[in-house]
Amino acid sequence: MGDIALRGQGRAMLANGSTPAWQRKEGKSESGGLNRKGIASYRAANPGSKLSMAVTTKPSKLKPGSKSAKRRKSFCARMKGMKKRLTSAKTARDPNSRINKSLRKWNC
Repeated sequence: MGDIALRGQGRAMLANGSTPAWQRKEGKSESGGLNRKGIASYRAANPGSKLSMAVTTKPSKLKPGSKSAKRRKSFCARMKGMKKRLTSAKTARDPNSRINKSLRKWNC
């Protein structure tokens, strides 16, 4: 695994004892999701992953049936289900929760 060691509950640690950027504030975007640094650190921690940037294009500007339109539709369906079933009522209503920020960013 190189310079990354796994700990309990799926958390990774770098050799120097800190967590990767995708798990810290510096790897997360203020508007929701991960920034470029966060995505790069996730790919380093998980070789073979195909994590890519969010599809932030407005749905009206996407060509129907295109790869990015399908990816956006799939993400929105999964996240809306998670929000409905796996979050508390307080988190679901909070506009600053990570899940609500990411749904806004993806135009869901």
